[in-house]
Amino acid sequence: MATVEIYASPYCGYCHRAKRLLQDRNIPFEEIDVVMDPKRRQEMVQRAGGAQTVPQIFINGRHIGGSDQLAELDRAGQLQALLDAPENAAGADPA
Repeated sequence: MATVEIYASPYCGYCHRAKRLLQDRNIPFEEIDVVMDPKRRQEMVQRAGGAQTVPQIFINGRHIGGSDQLAELDRAGQLQALLDAPENAAGADPA
């Protein structure tokens, strides 16, 4: 099963949209609240190559982008392929 992480804010409409898409597809994810834990926001910025907006979404450690990028992957039929790929094949950096 793929690991999906979404850095989000409870006040962000784009975050809600991304989470709803994942929920509608029955894709489990870990939500990381960057408002409640500012250190996690710093972690997000580092992992996302400097991106400071939410949501920032990672699949198997690979940075996907935000809500629009997630929706585009879904529309193009590429989201499921990323979810089905072995962790390192999805572009994650080995630990």
